[in-house]
This record gives sequence, structure tokens and C-alpha cells, in this order.
Amino acid sequence: MVGKIVILGVFVADTTYRANRAPRMGETILGNSFALGPGGKGSNQAVAAARLGADVTFLSKLGRDPFADMALKTWADAGVKPMVTQSNQSYTGAAYIFVEEETGDNAIIICPGVAATISTADIDVNADLIRSAAVFMTQLEQPMDAAVRALGIAKEAGVKTILNPAPASDLPDGMLALCDYVTPNETETETLTGVAVKSVDDARSAAEIFLSKGVGAAVITLGEHGALFHSAAQSELVPAVNAGSVVETTGAGDAFNGGFATALARGDDPIGAVRTGCATAGLSVTRPGTASSMPVSGEVKALMERIP
Repeated sequence: MVGKIVILGVFVADTTYRANRAPRMGETILGNSFALGPGGKGSNQAVAAARLGADVTFLSKLGRDPFADMALKTWADAGVKPMVTQSNQSYTGAAYIFVEEETGDNAIIICPGVAATISTADIDVNADLIRSAAVFMTQLEQPMDAAVRALGIAKEAGVKTILNPAPASDLPDGMLALCDYVTPNETETETLTGVAVKSVDDARSAAEIFLSKGVGAAVITLGEHGALFHSAAQSELVPAVNAGSVVETTGAGDAFNGGFATALARGDDPIGAVRTGCATAGLSVTRPGTASSMPVSGEVKALMERIP
């Protein structure tokens, strides 16, 4: 039985352009393909967790436009329960995603639209929902004060709290102390700690800085090298899971976080939860898209059974 997961975040419509390289400033090039689909870190994480069988509620704001219709359909298809308000005053978020054809690497610009107005008052209205969760997770695409307020409510209620600090930004004093787990990638880790992560030892040094700021455990994702789990009692590198040829890395971090949160919500130990996150991410990168690339629970289970 998987406990309830509540996720605060943003939905954006992903506009994905694939080309052999990015254009230089002032240059126009021909691309190879275009796709429109659902995205946003919080929404992707909610879809990933729901497809793995979790009971997921997503807190956000939408406009009243075709992108909002896309969001509601995406959540309905995945089994995500939306707790959202809709507004006529602004647009539903959108993102520009450039994917380099040969490597699958990406660069992204996000415009969150009406979700940029999520406030502490919006969080307070949903305080009982947050308190009822087994796991609460958020990122940094919505306003910072809303994220801090939600983490505080969850922490005080004894809910397991996860902060995926993306996109990386300066954090207010005390925010990290509200986090049982923080899940940055290498770039976000460097922004938040000042440590350039070039090795696992670097990641451990950065993780110690997170712990010194009150984080329960740091889970630093290291791409093809896996993820480092580091707490005061335990430090272990969990290898990445190779599920096939890489098609696109967009959304891999969201897949990891959705898998990690789901495993925690069903009572797995943290290392086991990191393994589930790695397997979920490993499958997601073998498919194009973000929300559409998220695997279902049977696929992740079968992959993990094949891991030595």
C-alpha cells in the first residue's frame, strides 16, 4: 500500500525543438522536429508517482486555455488528483525545450504563467491536505515563500518532506532545515553549496554542507553515475540503471523524484527508494517527452528484478 503523496508545483506545456545544435544569438537554423506535450517539474513528478501506483494530489494554478485543458487531461489519464484553481487573469505555463539530437542533452526556458502567483494563502487553504500526506514534495518553479510555507506545514505534521531544488536559486535561511531529503543534480548542488561536483567525493563534500544546514539526507543525482545518498549515518552511491539507448534526458530528474517519493510513501528504506528512483529515471530516458516518458510500476519492477 502506497501512502498519500502531495506535490506542490507547476504545470507547463512543453514545446520541444530537436536540432543538431543550438542556434547562436541572431542565427536561424532548421530543426529536425517539434513536439508539444505536458511538462513542468511538479506535474511531471506527480505523473511519475501516479503511474507507479501512488495516491497523488497535485497543488497548482492554471489559466483557462488549451494548455490548461492539456494539464487536466494529463492528470486524469495518469490518475493524479488535481487540487488547482483556474484563473482568467493569466496564462497556463509554457516551456521552451531545446534537445541536441546527437546527445539528447537539453536546455530549457520556463514561463510559469499564473502558477507564479501561488501564495502562502493558497497553501494555508490546503494545509489539512498537506498534513494528511505520507510524503510532501516541492520544487522551486513556484514562488519560494509558498514552498517554504508548505514544507513548514508538512514538517510540523511529521510528513516526510522532499525538496527538489530546481531550478537552483538562493534559498532563504532555515528552508533546508525543513527538508528530510533534498534532491539536487550536480549543477544545482554547486549553486547551493559552492562545491563543483566532479566526483563522488565532491558530492559527499557538498552533501555534508547540506547536512550542516539541517537537511536530514542529501540525495545528489549524478546522471550516468547514479545517485549519492548521504546522511549522518550512511553514505552510499546507488548506480544508474541502464534500461536501453538514451533518447532524451528531459524529465529524467522528475522521473527519479517521482520514483523516490513513491518508494518512500510505501515504506521502503531510503536506499531502496533511491534505487527505485534510478530505475524510473533509467526507463524514462529511453523515450521521448517528459510526462509521456514516465514508466508504469510493472516496468520498473521488472527492470529492478533484472538488476544484479
